[in-house]
Amino acid sequence: MDKNIIGRIVKGTIDRPLGSSHPDYPELIYPINYGYVDGVFVADGEEQDVYVFGSDKPLREFSGRVIAVYHRFNDNEDKWIVSMDGRDYSDEEILQTIHFQELYFQGELLR
Repeated sequence: MDKNIIGRIVKGTIDRPLGSSHPDYPELIYPINYGYVDGVFVADGEEQDVYVFGSDKPLREFSGRVIAVYHRFNDNEDKWIVSMDGRDYSDEEILQTIHFQELYFQGELLR
């Protein structure tokens, strides 16, 4: 993991807005906006995935500060945690919010 990413401002696209369902698992509903950082590619050849905190409405795009990284032990990509509203969400708030999807993986939250 690139520890220098924490604190950086990033922007990108929301492809799974709050309230939408997962394209492969329709029963999985996103309680948070989920998307990717435009132009930042990772090991799987896709753009960097992000959980975007700070909006209670579905979004199409975002800009915010990376406040943490969820490092998956049993996958080849990490998930960046982005705050749009400048708030530094607690570890507990982050882990509770992303649990709907991360419960299928083993990992840790890095600050």
